[in-house]
Amino acid sequence: MTVTLPDQALTEVLGFLLVVCRVGGLFVLAPGFSSAMIPSRVKLMLAMALSLAMLPIAVHGQTVPLDAGDYVMLMLKEIGVGLIFAFPMALVGAAVQSGASLLDTLIGFSFSSVLDPVNNQQTAILGQFYSLFAVLVLLMSGGDHIMIEGIGASYRALPITAFPHIGALTAGSLAAFSQVWVIGLEIAAPVLVALVITDAAIGLVSRAVPQMNVFVVGMPAKILVGMTVIAATLPFVSNQVQGALQQSVLQAVQTLGG
Repeated sequence: MTVTLPDQALTEVLGFLLVVCRVGGLFVLAPGFSSAMIPSRVKLMLAMALSLAMLPIAVHGQTVPLDAGDYVMLMLKEIGVGLIFAFPMALVGAAVQSGASLLDTLIGFSFSSVLDPVNNQQTAILGQFYSLFAVLVLLMSGGDHIMIEGIGASYRALPITAFPHIGALTAGSLAAFSQVWVIGLEIAAPVLVALVITDAAIGLVSRAVPQMNVFVVGMPAKILVGMTVIAATLPFVSNQVQGALQQSVLQAVQTLGG
């Protein structure tokens, strides 16, 4: 059967739209790509440019259906696959935010909150700082390239016309959820231990010297200790964030592959 030029062009356009549906998941959930600081029009343009580059990989050896019903089902599936792929990476950002929120509560910064430009939410000082620091680590360590390579590998794990295994998706989602608090505690653990020791020391001093105003001395002491330990542990946090991001991309590809 001879394929005419209009039919070939229609197939390429339909394939391109399917790729946009999967790649768009990065700009909805993935850290950095989904930042509220990036205008929606810019996100759309970047998604279309990235999809155009992914098109030869995605449609190679695949037959895009021309039937409207089959194509709509395939498009809905690709939207879901894009969100599922970006979901573990979004949980890395959520883990960093949860660890920082815990530190904000312990130090006392949670009393005042500011607008986080990355997530467009009300967060305290350390939550905003760690959120911006995670995006900086992502850009400096090539995390954006890792995610783009991962979504390219997802077309080998799950071709554009194939459907994922529900059991694998459920298991992958549960595994990703279980890592949120683990990563958050690993990031906050050194500062958490230092603050607990500081609280214990302040408590002992207040028992030994009852005349001292603990509230006046305790808050500056906790801020000083917390900021010092945070500055000392930032290199380890960057390594943790980078490793967690790489693991999340690998986990997303494996989940799609079943």
